[in-house]
Amino acid sequence: MRLRTTFAVLALAPLAFAAPITARDAQAEPLGHHFTVTSFGGFTLFDGDLKFTKDGSYPGKTPLTDALYAGGRLGYQHNSWLGIEGAGGFVPSSVDTVKGSNVDFSHYNGDLVLSPWSTRYGGPFVFGGFGFGWFKGQDTKQDQIKQGILDFGGGVRLWLTDAVGLRLEARNMIWMRHDSSQPKRQYVLLGGGLTFAIGGRPRDTDGDGVTDRKDKCPDTPHGAKVDATGCPIDSDGDGVFDGLDACPGTPKGATVDAKGCPSDQDGDGVFDGIDRCANTPKGATVDANGCPKDSDGDGVLDGLDKCPGTQAGCNVDSVGCPIDTDGDGVCDGLDRCANTPAGAKVDANGCPIEVVERETEMLDTGMIRVQNVNFETGKADLAPESYPTLDIVGQVLAKWPELKMEIGGHTDSRGLAVKNQKLSEARADTVLAYIVRKFPSLRPDQFTAKGYGLSKPIAPNTNALNMAKNRRVEFVVINKDVLKRESERRRLLQKNETPPVTAPNDSTPKPAPAVPAVPDTTKR
Repeated sequence: MRLRTTFAVLALAPLAFAAPITARDAQAEPLGHHFTVTSFGGFTLFDGDLKFTKDGSYPGKTPLTDALYAGGRLGYQHNSWLGIEGAGGFVPSSVDTVKGSNVDFSHYNGDLVLSPWSTRYGGPFVFGGFGFGWFKGQDTKQDQIKQGILDFGGGVRLWLTDAVGLRLEARNMIWMRHDSSQPKRQYVLLGGGLTFAIGGRPRDTDGDGVTDRKDKCPDTPHGAKVDATGCPIDSDGDGVFDGLDACPGTPKGATVDAKGCPSDQDGDGVFDGIDRCANTPKGATVDANGCPKDSDGDGVLDGLDKCPGTQAGCNVDSVGCPIDTDGDGVCDGLDRCANTPAGAKVDANGCPIEVVERETEMLDTGMIRVQNVNFETGKADLAPESYPTLDIVGQVLAKWPELKMEIGGHTDSRGLAVKNQKLSEARADTVLAYIVRKFPSLRPDQFTAKGYGLSKPIAPNTNALNMAKNRRVEFVVINKDVLKRESERRRLLQKNETPPVTAPNDSTPKPAPAVPAVPDTTKR
């Protein structure tokens, strides 16, 4: 009896380990071709018509006692749904009487195993096959009772790991008697055990090369590179895993698309996320932070600036090129004398040199004498070539709003004095009208126009050159005290070694006095 109790414990022991393994490991079936070894224990229900004598010989009148079963299964799994298996076991039973003799039952079977409903966690299976069995009484000298066995049944297999599973089955074994007149005897086996897979390929559900048992990051996206624990690697830290990242080595902080490639919406070469100056105009040169540069400070960004190195203070157009409205070579913004007549030579401040010369002349002599103002012969109509000369005078006078001026017209000695007098008066009026019209800042009440005819020659009318000198227009300052104050101011500035000489409302530097131009000798 003690032997049979020990046998029962050994038969059921494998099932005792199923629960802790289930709690400890993830469920996953082994993959690929593999062998299976199952330690099996259970309970056998014998056919009631299978009867023995009290001493254990067959046939008899007493059935066998249902008893514990111990055995094993050895199989080869071809794929997830097809396998073959050898089953064997031993049942230590006895005749069902008081002090009945022991009768042992043993068997071996070969079965085809089908499991078309299998999942990664296992599933139900069915089997069927043939085998051989025998009964042997322990207290009788009778030979073994041998028999052919047809068996079939089914069960369920639950994989606890990719190498260990729990197997439960019900098996019906039929004793195929040679004597067809005798009824067939059937035994039912109910039991279970632990199945061990040998040679199977461990499951790697996410296909990252790390088995599920070791994978700390299951469900890794297909194609991602992983470390030894199965966790995906993101070397550049852009949120897209290596192996899926079409643009490895993305700078840290850059915004990327689903493929891991950085975006640069403004096309400045600095990626979004790093670019501190988004929406930079296309083509502009930027620094490492994506912010555009304006090296010459003209308001037009480098890369778009077609005139780099523009002098500070110049007004520029939309492409960064300096504007020079009057075409004097000094850009607007730095030009202190706008609207300089075309062709006039100017200083560094854009002021015509002749303007400075005429202003110096006025300060030194109290007047501006113009000898190259031409009129139509015998008339008071200005010739167009006289406009630039009068424009220079106008620019000088516009800078001195306090001055009172007399515009005097002079002729040479040719012709009648009365006629020359009227002509000089008309020409003085014409000059005044032009000056006031061309320079709106000049008030008419600042000026008087007077004709002197031939009464005030500055050279003898003995030759053409002298007569050209006498044909002139003079702008004479009436309130010379204004000039005197300005002259004193400039003298004081010179003592303080401040070279510029400026008019009361202008800061134009005074250049060195120029050599007077040769008078026009054209006959008037």
